[in-house]
Amino acid sequence: MGNEETLNVIFTIGYSFFVLCFVAPPTEFVSAGLTIQNVLSNYLGSEQLHFIDYHMKRTAITLLTHSLLPLGYYIGLGLFSPNLGLFTPWKLGFLWKSYLVSCVLVILTTSLLFYLWTRNKYNSHPIAKELALLGNGTSWRAVASSINIEFRRVDKFTTGAPGRRVIVTDSWVMKTSTYYVYIAHQNDIHLSLSKSEEHDIHYESMTSVQFLKFNVIGINPKLKPFTIRLNALEYRDLKDKLTTPIVNARNIVIKQSLSDQFLEAFRHQVSLNQVFNMPEGMEADTCIGCMQKESDIKLVKLCDSVGADQCVQCYCRPMWCLECMGKWYASRQDQQRPEIWMSGNSPCPTCRAVFCVLDVCHIVK
Repeated sequence: MGNEETLNVIFTIGYSFFVLCFVAPPTEFVSAGLTIQNVLSNYLGSEQLHFIDYHMKRTAITLLTHSLLPLGYYIGLGLFSPNLGLFTPWKLGFLWKSYLVSCVLVILTTSLLFYLWTRNKYNSHPIAKELALLGNGTSWRAVASSINIEFRRVDKFTTGAPGRRVIVTDSWVMKTSTYYVYIAHQNDIHLSLSKSEEHDIHYESMTSVQFLKFNVIGINPKLKPFTIRLNALEYRDLKDKLTTPIVNARNIVIKQSLSDQFLEAFRHQVSLNQVFNMPEGMEADTCIGCMQKESDIKLVKLCDSVGADQCVQCYCRPMWCLECMGKWYASRQDQQRPEIWMSGNSPCPTCRAVFCVLDVCHIVK
């Protein structure tokens, strides 16, 4: 292999690596801003304010931009190796002529698609057609407006890299991909856990991370089914945001995070503790931790600890739910020694009175 051929191979490998990183950008590319979303941010607008409009523009311009990459290789190789004579196509061999014609046809086809998708304010875009199916007779723009409003809320569940995310709002389950956005209404889907994958992340400790794969199948057969994949440690957050049940027909064992394991043990211990009978006239307020559940526990000194830094009586009215109190308790422990969490203690989040797990009582009205 001559020097010129060696240089051509090096350019081909380098360009292939650039294309791979540009189409599926790693964290380094995202941090450096070498993504379509960052380069064309002025054209795309705000995803936070106009989620559907943003992704209609993103998918259309991404398709058009990616169609230019094969021709970019041709032009780059022609500049890198002038001796190939790529800029005099009438003198080229059959293979190079076929490649050049294919590049031009790809660009013309995607340019036509871009025009069809974007004309009439994106009425013909595939995402608009999917929203029309979800609207059951209403305008796709009305469905888009509903999704945009819910996406602006801070309590949505999101996971994944930019452009390849899973998003769950109060009513919608969505998955963004390079050229499409899958959308399903929570009330109209069957959600099932289909697969579990474990990947070693350290060859010495053999610690591993578990990924879960879910099938999302809509009641309407015209809607495309899709799959979502996430870390098992995010399963609880996903489940809390869903209103539809997750079917685990294969009885896949889901690994819990350390905090979830502790909350389960914390919940079990509290169920064994003495209950607190709510006096007449006392009412339980909404939990000030999550502002969603009603306060259902009261701190009452039941253990026999005495002395400095030991448990004391808490006189606060019920203001916390069991889960928020468990999370608070866990956050006050030595994070390097989880084996002693259950035997530790914590200050009350309101008055700072010291308590232990034995002092947490369920409220009985």
